[in-house]
Amino acid sequence: MSCSIRLFIVAACTFLVACAAGQPRAPATRSGKVDEAAVNALYAQLDAESRRYEAALALGRSGEAVRAQDEVKAALNDLQATSARCDALPGCDANRFLSAYDHLLRLGIAYVAGEAGEGDAPVAEAGAGMTADEESPLIASLPAMERTITLLKGRELSEILTLNDAVKAGLEQWLTQYRPNLVNTYVNYQYMRYRMWPEYHKAGLPEALLFGIMAKESGGRVHAVSRAGASGPLQFMYATGRRFGLNSSGGFDLRFDPGMSARANAAYINEQLAIFNGNLELVLGAYNGGEGRMQRLAGRGGKTSFWDPSIYSVLPSETRDYVPMVLAAAWLFLHPERYNLEFPKLDGRPGSIELTHPATLTELTVCLGSEGGVPEGWFRALRNLNPALDPQLKLAVGTRLEVPAQLEAAYARSCGTGTWASLARDLSAATTVISATKPATRTVAGGASGSRSYKVRTGDNLGAIARRTQCASVGEIARLNGIRPPHYSIRAGQMLKLPACTAR
Repeated sequence: MSCSIRLFIVAACTFLVACAAGQPRAPATRSGKVDEAAVNALYAQLDAESRRYEAALALGRSGEAVRAQDEVKAALNDLQATSARCDALPGCDANRFLSAYDHLLRLGIAYVAGEAGEGDAPVAEAGAGMTADEESPLIASLPAMERTITLLKGRELSEILTLNDAVKAGLEQWLTQYRPNLVNTYVNYQYMRYRMWPEYHKAGLPEALLFGIMAKESGGRVHAVSRAGASGPLQFMYATGRRFGLNSSGGFDLRFDPGMSARANAAYINEQLAIFNGNLELVLGAYNGGEGRMQRLAGRGGKTSFWDPSIYSVLPSETRDYVPMVLAAAWLFLHPERYNLEFPKLDGRPGSIELTHPATLTELTVCLGSEGGVPEGWFRALRNLNPALDPQLKLAVGTRLEVPAQLEAAYARSCGTGTWASLARDLSAATTVISATKPATRTVAGGASGSRSYKVRTGDNLGAIARRTQCASVGEIARLNGIRPPHYSIRAGQMLKLPACTAR
């Protein structure tokens, strides 16, 4: 295949991206009587011009380069003229043209990618009227091995991501009312990155996509739980989590583990990419709105665009909002400098500490204060990196915790002895006293041993059980059941003995 036709297709893709980016999300409101015959005629022309473009690509593959180039040019010129007429015609749905642009853009990119594989030098494709991903300062600073941050199955994210009005609206929301959420997600993620990013890297998925999903799902809060029961940083429902290996380990729900949830999420995304033929928007729609629903609407193979009115208009409003918001967050992760956005510069290197004094995570948060110039403190990072631990659980000497590397020296300096360590222990003791003096809500008759039973639920730990039952401390429950520190391991379904409650 000659280089000229491939270069022309690249230019055509650029034209299609520009057209798609400029289309409205919903039909424009125009005054005047709707001429249904004229509107239907435009739709028929749209279908004919789309088929003509696809036929031109087929000509190019068969070796008829000159004819293919002429046909592509003619199809695009007619498509542009038809689109302009739709914009001026009352009742004409511009979303149909958006869907067609999106579909043809993908076909053109696939064509160029396939032709570049014939042995000629690959041609650089243009995306969304922007420069290539590598020109981002963020990307330029990465080692070569980490360049998959920008790739989805070997293709640049900029080739796949259409910045239409829906995604642009998402960009505006992240940059305005949700800006704090976006920045907090970035901060939370940087401290967990060493556990989550390798799972995406091994799966051949772009890190930006992981960030986008997490920003919309949980804001990087590992213990987030939705009203529907979706749990963890990537919000897996119970059944879907089990399908991808997120079971219970020692009574701990693995949906709350950042590394395991990233692995499961990557497996899910790859599974759905195979089903929808690499159509990222449909995959994200399935992740939020249900894979069954998306397959019924779009069919297996992903030939229909997510933005097609036959799909987009019948989806729940949550899913219509979810997909462009995820794509917008992913794009901002790659290109903050283009949007007057600056993410904090953080030291996300992993570290660990070994406790020299018994302490809870809350005590450590108090004594570490704003170490390293972090005004919001370290509670979220400590919780995210040690998700199986209850923050009020007193941990034994010798317990090893994962922490950001910069806290290793700070722990030795501030949390062993001294003013801040004493303050942390004093506040923790007060919390324990208040919890212990709460009135019991009911009287439970104990047996000869003066105890009662409790069946461990998925996601439980001893701290949560002690707070829920209000009749015992973690230490009492552990001693009564022979459970050893520091991990106090329990499992779902296990029957525990609890001290009997006596009403006050």
